[in-house]
Amino acid sequence: MSALRPSETVKFEALFGMDGGYVLNFSDSSFGAFFAQIADIDIHGDEYCQYGSSKAKKLRAFWSQAEDGMLGKVLEEMVELAAAIPNYSKDKPLIEECRLIAQRLQGNGVNLGHLKKTVEPFNSTYITKQIHRMEQAVDNDPDLAIGTAKELIETCCKSILEARGKAIQGTPDIPTLTKATFKELDLVPESVHEASRGKDTVKRILSNLSTIGNGLAELRGLYGTGHGKEHQTSGLHPRHAKLAIGTSATLVTFLFETHKAK
Repeated sequence: MSALRPSETVKFEALFGMDGGYVLNFSDSSFGAFFAQIADIDIHGDEYCQYGSSKAKKLRAFWSQAEDGMLGKVLEEMVELAAAIPNYSKDKPLIEECRLIAQRLQGNGVNLGHLKKTVEPFNSTYITKQIHRMEQAVDNDPDLAIGTAKELIETCCKSILEARGKAIQGTPDIPTLTKATFKELDLVPESVHEASRGKDTVKRILSNLSTIGNGLAELRGLYGTGHGKEHQTSGLHPRHAKLAIGTSATLVTFLFETHKAK
């Protein structure tokens, strides 16, 4: 699921003239060639015909499935095509709005596609919602994104420990959860054999990974959601939210992949 919002799809629908099933002035052939060149996909394939066979319906299927970066790239290319077509280029404000949306999708700096695939075997609606919440909040609610990034690590650790019969009772804090998870997965730095090649580097990386959750917990306490703040408290910016989401996604992906591998 992409971070394209319903209010934004309406703008693209209007700009591309999709009411009648068409998209700009594409023919079936040129539409297929465009997607093959820009996205290296077969837009006429079965996975994009779930809503119907028209070009507009295939585009809707594409933007419901594509990752943000690729979706933004395709939409920006289409916006530039629209700007070059006389019948479409008259609505300059709409073109600029759509261009900015496409650039936002590409510039999120948060590509969670691999994380989504990694957590699929857990079939967790809750984890999926957390990931989607981070994607949606990174630009318009950085505090929420930071809080959710920390919560995602907690959910990851609890899920792994429960799956391995090592669930922790009560309401453990994140240092306790990450320490228990690292121990269960045999990732504690002390467990690296002294004879292992690059042992110092491995130990240092594992030590840094184990502190990600602690750092996000502190950041969440200062700026994220979950605690009342003073009325003059100012939040962080989207770039800080991207940092929190990126580090959280890296750790969670590594832990889930290690859990599956072992």
